[in-house]
Amino acid sequence: MVLLLSARPPIGPEHAHVVLRAWPEMDGAQLRRLGSGLINDTFGVQTVGGQAYVLQRVHPVFAPEIHHNIARVTARLAERGLATPRLIPTTAGARWTTVDDAPWRLMTRVPGVTHDAVVGPKQAHAAAALLGRFHSALHALPAEDFVGLRSGVHDTPAHLARLRDAVDTCKSHRLYESVAPLASRLLEAADRLPSLPDAPPRIMHGDPKLNNVVFAGADGPEAARAVAWIDLDTVGPLPLAYEMGDAWRSWCNPAGEDAEVAVFDHAVFTASLEGWAGTDPPPPTLPEREGLLLGVEWITLELAARFAADALLESYFGWDPARFAGRGEHNRARARSQWSLHELVVASRSARQAALTRALD
Repeated sequence: MVLLLSARPPIGPEHAHVVLRAWPEMDGAQLRRLGSGLINDTFGVQTVGGQAYVLQRVHPVFAPEIHHNIARVTARLAERGLATPRLIPTTAGARWTTVDDAPWRLMTRVPGVTHDAVVGPKQAHAAAALLGRFHSALHALPAEDFVGLRSGVHDTPAHLARLRDAVDTCKSHRLYESVAPLASRLLEAADRLPSLPDAPPRIMHGDPKLNNVVFAGADGPEAARAVAWIDLDTVGPLPLAYEMGDAWRSWCNPAGEDAEVAVFDHAVFTASLEGWAGTDPPPPTLPEREGLLLGVEWITLELAARFAADALLESYFGWDPARFAGRGEHNRARARSQWSLHELVVASRSARQAALTRALD
């Protein structure tokens, strides 16, 4: 899942200190902003006694009820011996507090660092192995117990229809002449691509990009020791094809999604596949195996379509005004990047099939 939603006005530490009053035991704590805040506004909290926590203002795209999912998931992960952040109840015993119509939460902080891009196959192997253990730990949780989940995240037909509508209705847009031909190629590719097989959902992370993994260190061997998966807002039932497809989409392209010419690193793909399979997660069914092959192809095409539509509609994804003239220009670059990556992963289908056979048989 990609969440690059338009940023809200930034919240400063002084406002966060007011919110922190819901946890009186944090009195006197020091706060500092963490990350860029494109989705949730995040602050590191250091108590007088030296304990570390994370305070977050949760983006309204997430229903507050997801905190019940997070509590259930982190309890199971802890039971299975996996490191995980845990929610800290407010004085009133609530899992979140609401200030100015926004939910806020306080969680324990897992020691370590995060990386924005994979630095090599060993790191990818470690992240995927931890993801396999994550999947195994949550496998028996009933899907019907998850509440407040977003719908339509991977409704590919709806995303393609939105792209068609954008092309039909935005002919006067400044980028139309450059986006419309790309949209045509995307829609034609969708007609050619083999359908994903039906497979029941598993309990998945839902947003397995690399910077949602905490590693033991910034470099050396510690940079390849995965400690914990974080940012659990998206955990819930999801087909395996989308989970691993999204992981490979992000992990295997060291060029990044803003580079219009993508790279598909087959060594990273193979290492991560072997890392995940080596933890003996519940064995993929035959439809799931086919989904593991085709998922990254559909994910890259779906995301290219979403970016291309927003290059014309300019209403959803965030953008970087320091590097692009407008939201449309940034999303056009992203659309071209994902289309470039899609072509590479389709061309690598036979090599990926061979790697899947070796890892899973």
